[in-house]
Amino acid sequence: MQIPIFTVDAFTNQPFSGNPAAVCLLENDLDEDLHQKIATEMNLSETAFIRKLRPGDDFTKSSCFGLRWFTPANEVPLCGHATLAAAAVLFHIQKNTNSVLTFVTLSGELKARQVEDHIVLDLPLYLTYPQVLQEVEELIKAAIGDMIVQDLRYSPDTKKLLVRLSDAYERSVLEELQVSAQRFLSAEKTGKVKGLILTLKGNSSGKHKGHDFYSRYFAPWYGVLEDPV
Repeated sequence: MQIPIFTVDAFTNQPFSGNPAAVCLLENDLDEDLHQKIATEMNLSETAFIRKLRPGDDFTKSSCFGLRWFTPANEVPLCGHATLAAAAVLFHIQKNTNSVLTFVTLSGELKARQVEDHIVLDLPLYLTYPQVLQEVEELIKAAIGDMIVQDLRYSPDTKKLLVRLSDAYERSVLEELQVSAQRFLSAEKTGKVKGLILTLKGNSSGKHKGHDFYSRYFAPWYGVLEDPV
């Protein structure tokens, strides 16, 4: 069986930048174990698999498809940039004739629509709740040492921990922070956290004007030491 695989750089108009995802177009059902083997070999933070839902579906004419996402280590219930990449392959490579595509996923139905030369996604909203520092102190210390934390939030639906650094820090501090995500595995053994976001309020002036926030994302629990973007 031959499976076309595309590498798509999301969030950019420059090759070899942004956030790369692999996208596989499945003409037929794929053996379950092959999804993970392909994703592990592609070794990108996400590999997306687009599948036809009914016999007779067509990548150019149909408007609804199945979509699954795999990291190098396991399947995940949601991925934004790989959904964007999947829509780009259908709209730009397959020349899909619909203005809106629906993806049936583990997170429900997601929609991607063409707006001029952009693709707009509708994604679910997951609520976060205040997190007590003491419960995740070892993990945070492994990530940022003694840096000042302004706010701490946890999303039980996604198992992601959001660490907002103090507004006193500049963007360069976040960018230059040396993080050993491998150490997170020994610092967090409860299974409560599967992704760590370090974020900082954006600047309203200067050369990086216009960014609401900056963030870095780490998910070694899923085989992704750090998302490229």
